[in-house]
Amino acid sequence: MSGALVTSGARSATGSWLLRYLLLLLLWLHGTGSFYVPGVAPINFHWNDPVEIKAVKLTSSRTQLPYEYYSLPFCQPTEITYKAENLGEVLRGDRIVNTPFQVFMNVEKKCEVLCNFPNKPVTLTVEQSKLMAERIREDYYVHLIADNLPVLSLSIFSLSLLHFSSNSEDEKCSSVTCCHHHWKCSKSGWTESTEQLRVVKDVPTHDGDLHLHWWAVIEYFLFLLLQEDTMEESGWKLVHGDVFRPPQYPMILSSLLGSGIQLFCMILIVIFVAMLGMLSPSSRGALMTTACFLFMFMGVFGGFFAGRLYRTLKGHRWKKGAFCTATLYPGVVFGICFVLNCFIWGKHSSGAVPFPTMVALLCMWFGISLPLVYLGYYFGFRKQPYDNPVRTNQIPRQIPEQRWYMNKFVGILMAGILPFGAMFIELFFIFSAIWENQFYYLFGFLFLVFIILVVSCSQISIVMVYFQLCAEDYRWWWRTFLVSGGSAFYVLIYAVFYFVNKLDIVEFIPSLLYFGYTALMVLSFWLLTGTIGFYAAYMFVRKIYAAVKID
Repeated sequence: MSGALVTSGARSATGSWLLRYLLLLLLWLHGTGSFYVPGVAPINFHWNDPVEIKAVKLTSSRTQLPYEYYSLPFCQPTEITYKAENLGEVLRGDRIVNTPFQVFMNVEKKCEVLCNFPNKPVTLTVEQSKLMAERIREDYYVHLIADNLPVLSLSIFSLSLLHFSSNSEDEKCSSVTCCHHHWKCSKSGWTESTEQLRVVKDVPTHDGDLHLHWWAVIEYFLFLLLQEDTMEESGWKLVHGDVFRPPQYPMILSSLLGSGIQLFCMILIVIFVAMLGMLSPSSRGALMTTACFLFMFMGVFGGFFAGRLYRTLKGHRWKKGAFCTATLYPGVVFGICFVLNCFIWGKHSSGAVPFPTMVALLCMWFGISLPLVYLGYYFGFRKQPYDNPVRTNQIPRQIPEQRWYMNKFVGILMAGILPFGAMFIELFFIFSAIWENQFYYLFGFLFLVFIILVVSCSQISIVMVYFQLCAEDYRWWWRTFLVSGGSAFYVLIYAVFYFVNKLDIVEFIPSLLYFGYTALMVLSFWLLTGTIGFYAAYMFVRKIYAAVKID
């Protein structure tokens, strides 16, 4: 039996099974009602029970710099009490604090001024007035929560009018929308108007865009079903004596793949748990906290896969390899975040990670992740290396001149289109949630898109490595890893497009923050997709050379 037929049959059977499984999952998600597991016991409110209103932070899509609520001279309660934040809330820049708003369950209440009464006037200094005006020009919004759930986002302009009512007849009055009614200010006081204007910004969600998600998923399934198997047997048998020759820099390659395994396990578990509803918005910061801790604990799996691959590639310095796996990618992430955090500190933003939290993250890195990576690396290195089906020749085979379309950059462009198309729609909503302070709830769709991403990365990686071997180029180790992560290049291009067309950022520091965090997202996505494609291609190469008898 020829190698092409064996490969084709195995690939077709595997692809058909995966497509049937994904279609069943798609139908299950379509017919399953959503459910809600917030992780806390619900609170029952009765008539006239007080409902505490808390402020989370001030945010603006124009500056991307959050500030705590009382950084502006708003009315204050008798005693200011800050909620103890978890790790995710601190990293998000949340500073949850009580407010003087008094709300009672099922009790209608007209708008009233919170402070600046005749017997107790409030006077703003010049600096406070300038700061208030600056935040209004920067389009800042206040995020309020009730019972730990987001209720609304109110512009600072309208909120300041609710807080401070002028008693001077010479000052100009304005208008404000409150409690779904429009109010006008005149010399005689506040009067309700018949005009239906809205200054209150509703809490945004993506529930109205479900048809976009379903259309993208169905369209991609049809594309997979209509794919044809165009592989042809050519010169891949000629390089059987060199196909498993160890590449250059095996320690760095195995370390990057180990970090990719960490990311894969972390993302898979987080999305699955969020899909079940256990990381809902009521558990503020839970998703980011879970992601941080899972990445630390998944170090044992990353170390195991990295150690076993490093031994397969004839590596010997396992201690140095384990240290490289535990520090290479996390070190880059920590370095970029530290530099960006210094700029945020300079702006006195609540988004700056406090020094104790930074020390706690370092302790988690060196106290949890590093030992677990060493543990996994030790057992992975001691385990038998991957069994390669053919022996490697002593003298490397000469590689013929390659055609232009076999160039690495061309391969990255070609291989990145399919996975990027699988996640393009969800990428828009994820960017909106991150950079425009919106809420993302559709984790069921995200889980389905993640499965499609894994399948598409695996398929395109197998195709690209097969074409490369047919061209008698056996240097596939690094190339497969780079080409499989080609969709990260399109994510970068999309991030630039989103910055230019969707955001209104003009200042230097917000732009630096956007592209700095985008660089981390692109790097992480490259490691994730590159790792998926590498292991798919490695299993494919071992399979075809094991199924064909070499003369």
